[in-house]
Amino acid sequence: MKNVAAKLSLELAPHGLVAGPKGKGLRRQFVGGFFLFTGGIHMGIVAAGPEFYAPFADGALFTPVREAWGRIFMAAPAPWGLALSAGEAALGVMLLRGGARAKAGWAGVLAFHLALMLFGWGFWAWSIPALAFLVPAALADWRSAPGAERNSSTQAAGRLGGLRLD
Repeated sequence: MKNVAAKLSLELAPHGLVAGPKGKGLRRQFVGGFFLFTGGIHMGIVAAGPEFYAPFADGALFTPVREAWGRIFMAAPAPWGLALSAGEAALGVMLLRGGARAKAGWAGVLAFHLALMLFGWGFWAWSIPALAFLVPAALADWRSAPGAERNSSTQAAGRLGGLRLD
């Protein structure tokens, strides 16, 4: 049984389908699948009625965010909803594909959650715990990527206020 598990791991590992140390590949696959799923949710919202998006920015922290939401997004909610759907799905696919694309996927996922926080305190309740999971997962995935170099610039990027993150 142990040999079968080892052989299966060796066959699946190049595709990022096996959790490496601390589940690095598994976390990337989970987040990628989640974003692919949420892209589909937005497609469903557009199909059901894009006016569902209207109150989304009501609790925004800044007046310009609320105004821009109404003036830009809600001026054409179906195309913007589909763009949001495509963007989330693209981030999911980049993470699922792995490699260099995954770095762009991680950057997009992190930026998405930071931008989401502009829409109100309720989104902070989602984004803070999500970022507490996503930032370490992204860092671990970046560091375990094939060909990842450990030079002075990448070591400096792994520091936050003098605190080493690796």
